[in-house]
Amino acid sequence: MSHSGHGGDMPGPACKISMLWNWYTIDACFLSSSWHINSNGAFAATCIGVILMVILLEGLRRLGKEYDEHIQRDFAARVALIANGGINGGVAQQSNTAAAVCPAGSGPSNASREALAPQTVTFRASPLQQLIRSLIHTATFGLAYIVMLLAMYYNGYVIICILIGALLGKFLCDWLTRTVTITPGGEALVKDSNANGIEEPTVCCG
Repeated sequence: MSHSGHGGDMPGPACKISMLWNWYTIDACFLSSSWHINSNGAFAATCIGVILMVILLEGLRRLGKEYDEHIQRDFAARVALIANGGINGGVAQQSNTAAAVCPAGSGPSNASREALAPQTVTFRASPLQQLIRSLIHTATFGLAYIVMLLAMYYNGYVIICILIGALLGKFLCDWLTRTVTITPGGEALVKDSNANGIEEPTVCCG
């Protein structure tokens, strides 16, 4: 049985893939045959890459929440500016009108009560804002799906790296801070100073 002397004609080592828990290093493959581990250095680079990938995933999740809060704060600020201008002018005018029309000792008119009643303003993102939100969501969802596929190789080292990445990502990208306001009456009011904590603990969905 003859063999060619050219190394390129020789079949390479097969990928080690298992649907059971394993600790494969050399000849392990992930996602495609081109991601074939042929040295300890390549496997170490894969582990580092997986950790960075999960940290990036947590960062994208945080970015999505921060962007949502940014556009909501901007809208709330514009509404407050318009409302304050309307109240400062409208209430003073209604007060003068009520003083001239209503007899002394009578309560405010129905029109005055309706003007001072709470009003609801609906926020709707602009097409550009919605596009940016969709792009962030798509990147987050796609990266989360890739991490999920890597976990499905049941490689113990890769799964440990995913957990390390989740730990570092939470530590770096979701630092919890709160602002506490002390009222003159001594009451403590807790207010979020940044986005709420990341709610999705798994990587199966973005």
